[in-house]
Amino acid sequence: MTRTAYLAAEGYDAPLREELGAPAAEYGRLLVYDGEARPSAWAQNIWHDVQELPVPSIGQAAKALRALQRNWALHDYAHHRRAALIVENLPKVSAKPLTFGTPKPTAPLGAFALIAPDKMLAAQRCSSPFPDGECHFIEDRQGPPNRAYLKLWEALTLNGAMPGPGQSCIDLGASPGGWTWVLAKLGADVLAIDKAPLDPEIAKMKGVSYKKDSAFALEPAAAGPVDWLFSDVICYPARLFDLVEKWRASGMAKNIICTLKFQGPTDHETAKRFAAIPNSRLLHLFHNKHELTWFWSAN
Repeated sequence: MTRTAYLAAEGYDAPLREELGAPAAEYGRLLVYDGEARPSAWAQNIWHDVQELPVPSIGQAAKALRALQRNWALHDYAHHRRAALIVENLPKVSAKPLTFGTPKPTAPLGAFALIAPDKMLAAQRCSSPFPDGECHFIEDRQGPPNRAYLKLWEALTLNGAMPGPGQSCIDLGASPGGWTWVLAKLGADVLAIDKAPLDPEIAKMKGVSYKKDSAFALEPAAAGPVDWLFSDVICYPARLFDLVEKWRASGMAKNIICTLKFQGPTDHETAKRFAAIPNSRLLHLFHNKHELTWFWSAN
């Protein structure tokens, strides 16, 4: 029988259970279900075609994994010392933080977890190219005004395509300017929209202009066309959905990346509405909290 495992982000296994239902088995935040993989916004990593393998010894466990493929990442669920010894017998997989702008890894990366001293779960193919779906960066502690920039770095890295010189961007709900900083550093022209001002250092960056206004009052026809529309606005997801649909209907944005922020219970119904939009993806990023990131392209 085909089985699929879904790894929730730390502290967010409850929304994953709500999204997928009761699992056939669970190991901490790793939830196992019968059947082929289903779309899941709340899974930080999806393990396809999960196998249960015996662990008669450290060496034999490592040999069994190497026979399947080269690269493996441990999900450190239990029996930590024994699991670490298996890792020591596998080819080394780099876990160095990325420099932003470096493409995401392309080499296949499997995942395994020791669930008993003599038993492990393993999957040769995973949805994320990063161990446990965790995309770490070499951080910039000087330029950005807050840590929100890491969320956009991750989104753009996973997206592959990103803004550059000669491209236009709108950053809705921009203050204090973490996302605007990222876009300006990429060389794009950025119109930052917010009722609150930008950080003064961000406001004077090359290519940045600021308009004091509500993200919801801005009319696409008056602002566009733009290559990229970004939103990290704090609002209920249903209101964000209406905003996104207004922009999509206008044809004024070629690409949209936005954050669905959940205030109180997770609004799974609105999340499903976002996920159902053609040419889009809905993901829980490593740098997300109780929120999801939505990607859409007109092409």
